[in-house]
Formats: sequence, structure tokens, C-alpha cells
Amino acid sequence: MDTMSSILDIDLDYFNLIRDPLSRLYALLEWAQCPVAFIIEKHHQGLRLWKDRVKSGRLSIPSFILHVDEHHDMMDENSHPNIGNLMHHAMREWPECRVHWLTETPIDCPAMWLSDETWDLLCRRFSVGPHIPRDWPKPDLVSVCTSPEFVDHTLRRQLLGVLQQWTGP
Repeated sequence: MDTMSSILDIDLDYFNLIRDPLSRLYALLEWAQCPVAFIIEKHHQGLRLWKDRVKSGRLSIPSFILHVDEHHDMMDENSHPNIGNLMHHAMREWPECRVHWLTETPIDCPAMWLSDETWDLLCRRFSVGPHIPRDWPKPDLVSVCTSPEFVDHTLRRQLLGVLQQWTGP
């Protein structure tokens, strides 16, 4: 196994304000060329599944996480992972991991939620923007969060229809 891996982490709430969300999801999955490993409802559940894969040797320690989400998920430093602090925990768990928050319009910045000390530790490994960075590696694992409380039922159903084409064994 390679010494680094990359995760594509998609939260369906990202598509709430996107023009032509089905095409955008399809394009993202086409870029990834990797089956969806799992679909969860609560975003922080993904961290446990990622860690399980690393522990079992099915995934090397992540060096990159492409975080496709309406939110940056670094809204607190609570010691227990929750839907608002998933990326904070991932970056603390894997201190070499870079995170790119893929978003059309950032709603705010993690610096306003985290202590200065914590943000100083994480900011050099965190980027944000509407495009996948040019040098970003293709993912070794794709996980999707449905966020039913944040995504319209009809849109979620349509997006899950696209995901069915990309779900792995």
C-alpha cells in the first residue's frame, strides 16, 4: 500500500445552492474514478469508518481530504466528534493531512470558531475554494454523507440516484 492516501468526502448539503447539482455530482464522481465506499447520514460517522479502514490496513493514513460540503466542519474543539467538527478531528488525528474545503461560497472561516492556538496548528494545511486544486490526488476512498436534516428530500433522492451508479461492492 502507498504511504499516503486521499479521501473524497462529500456532504450532499453542498448541492443545496449549486446550479445543476446532478451534473455537478456526476462530474465530481467522474473526476474521482473511484467507487463510493459508504453512504452515511451523520457526517462525523465517516471519521470512524475512515479510521477503521486505516487501522485494518485497507487505507493508508490520509494525506489529503477533499471536503465537499456547504460547511467547513471545524466549528468547535469538542473532544467528541460531531457533525460540526469532523474536519477538526481528522486534521488532529492525522497531523500531516491537508484538507481542501470545496465550496462555491464559504459561509465563514474556521478561524472564528477555533482557538488561535488550534487554528495556527491547522491553517497551513487547510485551503478553501470553488475548484479542486490542480495538484490534488485522485481519491483512494469516497464517502458520502446524506445530511437528511439539511438537504431537501427531493434533491437528496435525486442525488442518491446518481450515487447508485458509483457505489462499490
